[in-house]
Amino acid sequence: MRTIRLHIDQALNVGAELALPAQASEHAVRVLRMVAGDPLTLFNGDGCDYAATIVAVSKREVTVRIDAKLGLTNESPLALTLAQGVARGDKMDLIVQKATELGVTRIVPLLTERSEVKLDAARSEKRLLHWRAVAASACEQSGRARVPEITAAVPLAKWLDELADDGALRLALLPEAARSTRELRFGVAGGVLVVGPEGGLGERDISALYAATFEGLGLGPRILRTETAGLAALAALQAIHGDA
Repeated sequence: MRTIRLHIDQALNVGAELALPAQASEHAVRVLRMVAGDPLTLFNGDGCDYAATIVAVSKREVTVRIDAKLGLTNESPLALTLAQGVARGDKMDLIVQKATELGVTRIVPLLTERSEVKLDAARSEKRLLHWRAVAASACEQSGRARVPEITAAVPLAKWLDELADDGALRLALLPEAARSTRELRFGVAGGVLVVGPEGGLGERDISALYAATFEGLGLGPRILRTETAGLAALAALQAIHGDA
């Protein structure tokens, strides 16, 4: 029987009883058809799973009891930040979902020279909340107990100005770059990978990245779509330098 995992954004303590948030309650009862006595697993992003049991179900809420705390060891030892040029429509949801499944540590949505998506303050906040929900759902499915950090969309230039000099390897995915994933050497700080939007990175973007000591990274002779490129790079980096 598949283990039901739910993300709960609150403190979890063994022995405590708590009411699930409204959305989680509705999902458990209406979608999963769970009833009192059913087991489930909760996580809040602290790196642990919490075995729980449903103790009561009503029309308005589901009450659970936390039975045990379980430490997990399925996080990648390679810390990777995906700085992704914001893609149109469902493409960005796909990128967030699959990058989470691939073990990314942080996702930074970037507004670049060729970005077609325009976000005002209100829409930016709405999209941020949506992307965080997509990442949490991907963690539920993939078994991760740490939800990747997702920041608000930011212009590339502003992000570069504020980027910490922490020793992370700085990489930009460029079709013309000759350096391959196998040649890379990561330190404790891991790496940062920049991927352009549908139109790719513009000349000003690339100049700014090189000025900020980013190196070009190639993935072979074929040009990949934005929703493929970053995910392919993450998978290769994890296979060679991370989870392997």
